Amino acid sequence: MDALEALRTSLPEAAKDIRLNLASVLADGAPLDVDQRLGCAYAVALATGSVELAAALRAHAQSKASPAALEDATAAAALAAMNNVYYRFRHRVGIESYAQRTPRLRMNRLAQTAGSRTSMELYVLAVSAYNDCETCVQAHERLVREGGLGEDAVHEAVRIAAVVAGAATALAAARAEREAAALQG
Repeated sequence: MDALEALRTSLPEAAKDIRLNLASVLADGAPLDVDQRLGCAYAVALATGSVELAAALRAHAQSKASPAALEDATAAAALAAMNNVYYRFRHRVGIESYAQRTPRLRMNRLAQTAGSRTSMELYVLAVSAYNDCETCVQAHERLVREGGLGEDAVHEAVRIAAVVAGAATALAAARAEREAAALQG
């Protein structure tokens, strides 16, 4: 049993749907290839801050996905973390003068991918959906489609992001239960 399967089976019964959905969204199949599917999952796991989930997904992906996909997913998570904060602020504040300012945030890694540029955009899209950045979601969804992937691929990336977010929450709940029991014990 690999680390991801062990983690998945450790989810509490209250998270049975997440346990089943995690297996489902990570299963091979169209419209995403293995790199894209696992890259999205790993990038979002990093974004959630769940070290346990990110480590299990990385260990699982190392035997199935390319090193380039994992490298790009890591870069996508970090860049989206930065950009989502900045662009969410600009969008939500709604003051035109902020929109006129140059961000002066380096993002060269988006163009210098280890793997596919479209896959990198897909990873950023998944993280941006998790981080709820409307501006970034719209921009990266468009770039993914312009890169040749269709709405089905976009939909699948967001499904993966949703399930990984649910898994991170379920793991936090299980950890809280263990710690509460230890405090009472």
